[in-house]
Amino acid sequence: MAKLIQMTVNKQQSAKLFCFGLGYTAEVFGRRLMSEGWQVAGTCREPARAETLRKAGMEVHLFDRDQPLAEAAEILADVDCLLSSVPPDADGDAVLDLHGDDITAAGANFGWIGYLSTTGVYGTRDGGWVDERSERRPGAERSRRRVAAEDRWQALGAHLFRLAGIYGPGRSVFDQIKAGRARRIHRPEQVFSRIHVEDVATILQASMDHPLAGSAYNVCDNEAAPPADVITHACDLLGIEPPPLVPFEEADLSDMALTFWADNKRVRNDRLRQDLGVELKYPDYRSGLAAILKEV
Repeated sequence: MAKLIQMTVNKQQSAKLFCFGLGYTAEVFGRRLMSEGWQVAGTCREPARAETLRKAGMEVHLFDRDQPLAEAAEILADVDCLLSSVPPDADGDAVLDLHGDDITAAGANFGWIGYLSTTGVYGTRDGGWVDERSERRPGAERSRRRVAAEDRWQALGAHLFRLAGIYGPGRSVFDQIKAGRARRIHRPEQVFSRIHVEDVATILQASMDHPLAGSAYNVCDNEAAPPADVITHACDLLGIEPPPLVPFEEADLSDMALTFWADNKRVRNDRLRQDLGVELKYPDYRSGLAAILKEV
């Protein structure tokens, strides 16, 4: 199990984060830490993306199940905090399958380990509430894989972050509207939870400052809402007419989309305030979308 220490950023003595999977969320988090004096390293799958991240000042290594890190022990030797945002595949968690032993061996040096999971592990509650103590009852296969991955990471002392739908600049309903892909699908009583990417970064950083090995946090804003309402509000902000409502039964959704719509629940996030002292900058989709529109 990782040896947990209290970590704060000291610009005179740079700490280092390594992230398996420098995707959208991890990049935002990494850029924030770099602005505060951290070194950031990690992995991605595509050479072109690796080059973009290197230009931003990150140390980047190519990695996927078919391309393990060649010198993992050396790469992890000077890492203070470890984050994984790599989702499990049909064979399991590629990070732990390929480098679990390396992570365990280096674990004594880590002040914090984090794993980005999803609220999908709870399955559906037909609109009812869940919190971190709720039984995990995943319905979709991808969510069952997440449960198995959570257990493996938690055994290493990782902090689990069960993320709702992430949005932010460059990845929001505004982008769907402008691309002509926004659809107002109506299904009575269906709600989804969301979280602004900047609030995710705040939560991760707060956990680093207050580590508690094996803890789990629901990462969502304060208001689960029907997706059609979000699109309507975004169109109002843009001053355009929203697309017509489409009954769920007539939406002709893909198999993947149907797995998302199969889960209907409201997610409590009280632990973010109680354990981490986090007050969300964007507590609902309205404040988050307004902030994004100002940046456009």
